[in-house]
Amino acid sequence: MLINCVAYQDGSKLADIAKEEIGKYVKRPDCFVWVALFEPSAAELQEMQQEFDLHELAVEDASHGHQRPKLEEYGNSLFAVLQAVEMKGDELHVGEIEIFVGPNYILSVRMHSDRGFQSVRTRCESEPHLLKHGAAFVLYALMDAVVDRYFPVLDALETELERVEDQIFKRDTARSNIEALYSLKQKLMTLKHAVEPLMEAIGKLRGSRVPQVCLGMQEYFRDVFDHLQRIQAAIEGIRDMQATAIQVNLGMINLNETEVTKKLAGWAAIIAIPTLIAGIYGMNFKNMPEYDFPNAYPICIAVMLALDVGLYLWFKKIKWL
Repeated sequence: MLINCVAYQDGSKLADIAKEEIGKYVKRPDCFVWVALFEPSAAELQEMQQEFDLHELAVEDASHGHQRPKLEEYGNSLFAVLQAVEMKGDELHVGEIEIFVGPNYILSVRMHSDRGFQSVRTRCESEPHLLKHGAAFVLYALMDAVVDRYFPVLDALETELERVEDQIFKRDTARSNIEALYSLKQKLMTLKHAVEPLMEAIGKLRGSRVPQVCLGMQEYFRDVFDHLQRIQAAIEGIRDMQATAIQVNLGMINLNETEVTKKLAGWAAIIAIPTLIAGIYGMNFKNMPEYDFPNAYPICIAVMLALDVGLYLWFKKIKWL
């Protein structure tokens, strides 16, 4: 579906144009066309390929989707893939943004992502002195918007970790804690897989050899790279805390098992004393002197109770019971 098709010249918007007029505007000097598509069909992509002379390999990647973040150079044009990561409730949703960039055009294709980039277009049009850089500035603005959307995801994952940490020392939460921590680990890896390859890609736009279409924009792409570094450092920090939380949770499980073992051992000792005494006097030997005592039975019961009470109080003191 076509979202926008707009022509710009010298940093100012000329007009919203029809698809059929693209060829006329891209031939103008200091003019470029920005087309935004949402989940286009193969026919729509082929139409854009003909209008902008897109490389067939880039169009093939965009058609198939599910690409890792990357930046590829085809002559004087670029093809970039970014992952749009968003939180939907407690679930992490991953979309895909594919961007074709040339000297006189930029084509953005949004796949499996509900959140659009109208705010990016508004930002670009409000900064005509930067929009004069043409398609390169729009590429930067789109990348900057995608990366900025990682920060709320990161905050949500930090909050999720804090919530699990609050539950670790509560009773009967070990299983749910482990499940939550492993779910958090999967989300962190999803975000990491979106960030790390993108750092490598943007590194090509800020280094010594910059593609022709992006010349003069290195400092802006360096800013995006710095944001990605901050995100990556935060991801590693959360992963370390998450690993520590798993170890603490496993330690709590072992501690609970030890406490249960202590209680079982304590009660077993308490039960063993009357069992031992009863077993001794249950032996059918003829000459057992205690059999002749008139109060042997109450004395025996009293000894059992006294020993059991003494053991119970001692186990209570050492916190086995």
